[in-house]
Amino acid sequence: MAEPVVTAPDERAAILREFRAAGALLEGHFILSSGRHSPVYLQCARVLMDPARAARLVARLRDPIAARRPEIVVAPALGGIILGYELARQLGCLSMFTERVEGRFALRRGFAVPAGARVAIAEDVVTTGLSTRECIACVRAHGGEVVVAACLVDRSGGGAEIGVPLVPLIALDLPSYAPDEVPAELAAIPPEKPGSRELSRG
Repeated sequence: MAEPVVTAPDERAAILREFRAAGALLEGHFILSSGRHSPVYLQCARVLMDPARAARLVARLRDPIAARRPEIVVAPALGGIILGYELARQLGCLSMFTERVEGRFALRRGFAVPAGARVAIAEDVVTTGLSTRECIACVRAHGGEVVVAACLVDRSGGGAEIGVPLVPLIALDLPSYAPDEVPAELAAIPPEKPGSRELSRG
């Protein structure tokens, strides 16, 4: 079960203002990285492109993650890289990221997780938790101990199961639909696919 950092209504409103100010809260018809369809898309890359805003938001996540005593922050490319780097910077940890190689996450570029190292996973948005689970599996295959996962937004409403404690900055119960369950009013809008998973497989 996710344990969001921001729960008070006024704080939630402040976080959503940060997203809107960055042009990161989009409405329309979107195909998410999970393959599900939604009328709402959160483009966290726009939130994180301002280093000052990124530092403010990640500072809220820092203490709950620090309590798990991670030594390394690992993020799935591409979405988690900036969040992972800033979280690692504030924690004083190493920062690494996984990339897809033939459809599976792998550590490249000389990255290596020492056996037994305590690892935090950093992801921008969790919907089904697929990318996070795959990143966790990659870290465990290298002998790392995943102690926690962090994300800016848990849009599953707390329903995503990833196998380790999930600490989102904010949890939002946003609608999403399987491809064969898209409502007619949403299907009437041409879909956009702004996510990065297909790019990361290239």
